Amino acid sequence: MNQCTAVALLKPPDFLLPLSAPGRRPEPGHVLCELGEDHAGDHETDHDHAALLWDEGGRPGSAVWVRWSAERTRLDSLPWCPARDARKEACELFAGHRSEHSWGVTDPTDEAITRVLAAQHPHLFPECRDGGGTT
Repeated sequence: MNQCTAVALLKPPDFLLPLSAPGRRPEPGHVLCELGEDHAGDHETDHDHAALLWDEGGRPGSAVWVRWSAERTRLDSLPWCPARDARKEACELFAGHRSEHSWGVTDPTDEAITRVLAAQHPHLFPECRDGGGTT
């Protein structure tokens, strides 16, 4: 499944502005939704897009995610999804997410870049030889 294509431009929180160095105000930045394109659910909050901002060391609830919809943006401290794939790799999304687990979500832009780089530098991408994919 492809990754959701939603993008949001986040302004720095007002409380950070007085802490910035003179003449060096924080800039707005964009975030890309990390969920699968099927993440819309039955409730209003299920439609929220999500992107990981930072993780404070892997403690339960220490991952800070930005969640957004057309009406609002908020920061949430959320626990990690407990699911593991067949290779025992952890899902890289938050617990209770509505889309596929992270190993089932493909970023098409990343895939396209990887294909070009693998063709130019096959020794750096042995997993892509003989038609193998990157996911």
